[in-house]
Amino acid sequence: MRRLLSAIAIAMTLLAAPAQAQTIGYADAIDILSKSCGADIQKHCASATLANFGIGDCLSSSPISNTCSTALTRVTASLQARAEAQANAERICATDVRRLCPMTEAGRGRILRCLLKAAPSASDACNTAITNAGWR
Repeated sequence: MRRLLSAIAIAMTLLAAPAQAQTIGYADAIDILSKSCGADIQKHCASATLANFGIGDCLSSSPISNTCSTALTRVTASLQARAEAQANAERICATDVRRLCPMTEAGRGRILRCLLKAAPSASDACNTAITNAGWR
């Protein structure tokens, strides 16, 4: 069941959803979905495949509980926000990198480590991007 819910959580990251300020990781998403949607998956989607968004499509087209629907929306939005934060962090933190980590060689997470150490001096936008990306 956990593998099934892991696949659902990963599939949900690819769905379009509005960004929000706080994000969650995959482990938290799996926990939320297993608690909120487990019965719906067993009831409506037991024969759905993991491939090609089978379970996600099944849940989306099935009469799922309000609890599952709310959780699915929340998880999808949060995972999408995390993916967007990860994609945008480099751009958002570029000025902070130049200012706080000018001699830091890129690669192997060195710049991120530098920014984490310099967090009190980094901009609010950069700190928020790092947090929402799940890197803190």
